[in-house]
Amino acid sequence: MAGSSLWVVRLASLLAVGFVVGSVKASPGDAHPQYRTCVKECQNTGITGSNIISHCQSRDNDSTSAGSSWYTHEPLYLQWKQQNCMTDCRYYCMIQREERRQLGGLSPVKYHGKWPFKRVSVFQEPLSAALSALNLLTHFIGWLSFFLQVNYRLPLRPQTKRTYYEYTGLWHIYAILSLNAWFWSTIFHTRDIDLTEKMDYSSAVAQLGYSLILTLLRTFNVKDEAGRVMFAAPILAFVTTHILYLNFYELDYGWNMKVCVAMGVVHIVAWTTWAVVTHHPSRFKVWIVIFGGALAVLLEVYDFPPYKGYADAHSLWHASTIPLTYLWWTFVRDDAEFRTSTLVKKAK
Repeated sequence: MAGSSLWVVRLASLLAVGFVVGSVKASPGDAHPQYRTCVKECQNTGITGSNIISHCQSRDNDSTSAGSSWYTHEPLYLQWKQQNCMTDCRYYCMIQREERRQLGGLSPVKYHGKWPFKRVSVFQEPLSAALSALNLLTHFIGWLSFFLQVNYRLPLRPQTKRTYYEYTGLWHIYAILSLNAWFWSTIFHTRDIDLTEKMDYSSAVAQLGYSLILTLLRTFNVKDEAGRVMFAAPILAFVTTHILYLNFYELDYGWNMKVCVAMGVVHIVAWTTWAVVTHHPSRFKVWIVIFGGALAVLLEVYDFPPYKGYADAHSLWHASTIPLTYLWWTFVRDDAEFRTSTLVKKAK
């Protein structure tokens, strides 16, 4: 994703999805008696309509079964490729019911907190997974161009051969955390299970927390190590505790939303204030990212069902972050060049 403000949008959308998923009983699709009856009969017989669910025929392959020893399980890559009895029954019953609703002229409804997406091979949400992968690629290209610029195109300090830019290492860490977050976003949209959900949330929160540290250090122009530790230590301690809480105590969507929105507000206020008071030659790029991210969040507010079973508001939001990501990394490169030029002139 692009800069800090874009991660506010990402977390807002992710948390909104999580909040809905946390209230799966309220979804109109899975609450309907016909759907529930279909799922129950499918799990008992292994047949729904013209579909034969092999995973229901052989309970050993059902990943929801408990009590079996670890050495009787299939390898992880095979478990990943295959669905299980419950997920297959839910999917085919959902598709059948939506086909009947469509014939009756009714609009799609949500099932277990999610719109009825059509699977493609192992991809449960193929378009969102593909666009998450493109965001990951855009971050990698942006990071690579930044790395080449500060190490090979800009002058280095003659004594240490290190970059003049004071935030080089911090942006490298930012890139790594961003790549990790988009990697797990891709995996989560490919296969939504408990592990991928927690990794997606944890990675996004880690990236947002680190972005908050980097935002404060850059906007307040903190350069000395002692000052950076004073900014970073309490935020790192809080974010680490929060991630441990989500993973090992309770995945509380409401509390997670409050935490991330609070960090997001600080992000926006810091960058907006900086863009107002600074004379940085590329400050307009920060404005574009801020306002572009704000417009992108409208796609999450105006939540609509997937067109043809593939393109929904969330996937289009993923698409909107790709150009903003590219623009953000051009700002980072501009900032490195501007700071380097300033420091070289002072050294002379």
